[in-house]
Amino acid sequence: MTAQQTQVESPAGAGPGGRAVVAALLLAAFGASLAQTVVVAALPSLQADLGTSSTGVAWVLTSFMLASAISVPIAGRLGDARGYRRVLVGCLASFAVGALVAALGTHMGSLGVLVTGRVLQGLAGGVFPLAMGIVRSSVAPARIPQVVAVLSAMFGVGGSAGMVIAGPLVEAFGTESLSWLTLVLAAAALAGVRFLPAGRGVSGGRIDLVGAVILSGALVCLLLAISEGNIRGWKSAGIISLFAAAVVLLAVFAVVELRSADPLIDLRLLKVRAFAAANLIAFIIGAAMFGSITLIPRFVETPEASGYGFTLSAAGAGLVMLPVGVFTLIASPLSGRLTARFGPRLPLCVGAGCAAVAFAWLAAAHGSVWDFYLTGVLVGAGYGLAFAALGNLVVASVEPRHTGVAVGVNTIVRTVGGALGAQIASALLVASPSRRIPGLPDVSGYTHGFVLFAFVAVAALVATLAMPRRVGEASPEPETAPV
Repeated sequence: MTAQQTQVESPAGAGPGGRAVVAALLLAAFGASLAQTVVVAALPSLQADLGTSSTGVAWVLTSFMLASAISVPIAGRLGDARGYRRVLVGCLASFAVGALVAALGTHMGSLGVLVTGRVLQGLAGGVFPLAMGIVRSSVAPARIPQVVAVLSAMFGVGGSAGMVIAGPLVEAFGTESLSWLTLVLAAAALAGVRFLPAGRGVSGGRIDLVGAVILSGALVCLLLAISEGNIRGWKSAGIISLFAAAVVLLAVFAVVELRSADPLIDLRLLKVRAFAAANLIAFIIGAAMFGSITLIPRFVETPEASGYGFTLSAAGAGLVMLPVGVFTLIASPLSGRLTARFGPRLPLCVGAGCAAVAFAWLAAAHGSVWDFYLTGVLVGAGYGLAFAALGNLVVASVEPRHTGVAVGVNTIVRTVGGALGAQIASALLVASPSRRIPGLPDVSGYTHGFVLFAFVAVAALVATLAMPRRVGEASPEPETAPV
């Protein structure tokens, strides 16, 4: 290693500085994932505060999801080519500005301003591929599996924390407090950037702007079609047109990328069996996760007069989700150790199995709130094991110069799966209206949903069994100084 490389790429400090690097990355990933779900439980309150329709307030969530999906592959490629830290700073700065704009929009009662802020916040989705790139290029090889495991688990931990925190915050301080919370997290993550190594890009090359525009258009069409399908009708001309446009744009994107000397996404990576398996499993597990977090809070908040449910407040529903976040965090380091010793297949199988058992349990027994607390332990452990193992699987299956892009692709696939799972769950509830209380779903809608997602988790288990038992590192050592 040259003296110049050491000066440019080594982290700020050794030993303890290494822990600071990991802490800074975990904080950034936690804040980005929490910001996505923190508004979910608060959508009815935001609708009332803004004086808008249910369709209008849904854009508070949809706008973030769209911006995140677009930013992930572009940020990953920029990080690979130009250096991870400088792109991460841009994502976090947008996150902070967006949180401020969103807070002002809520205070003003302006849906447009709030949605604008959420779009800017959504650009923080690029944090995940960038953080993985920093880990792979600056963390000692022996520590990479456990660090990647915990970092990957932040997707589930932050998402669960957003569901838990939203209710109490809104009840105590109003909906505006949600944006102020994300601003605090963004500011803290920006403060932690100084601990990160200021590395150069590992791949170089130009940025494929044409490919970025085409892919962005395809993702917008696809995610809009999925998120609006229940509202406009899956057979409506608008939804069908959006799906068709997504397919056409993805086909054009593939042609452009295969002919490009510096593609935004090297599609040849999909020929790597382990990487292809990681994306398939991420899609399936993402669908199961977001399907479950759509069903569970709504079930426990349903009035007991409907014949089921527990009449919990948004804060009470958040507490029901608490075991999911806690056990996701507990299970992720264990997943890292299992992956280092046995490979990612074992924790993926155990994680998918835990989720399948949890949903089968809820399909058969949901008469007590303790059924949800106990299955939350299984769901959290399952997602902690699975998401952590997926992160390691992706990182180990590609060369270091492709880390940002590979993690970006996996994140997109997981996002699309999650959006589809949430909409399927909502469609099942809409298709099962209650005979007791108009406007509420019948309990059969939830039962069918839990059964479906149990089978989805089993599908993830089957896909995992079909992948190689072990995945070797594409490159044995990073080129930078370990921390």
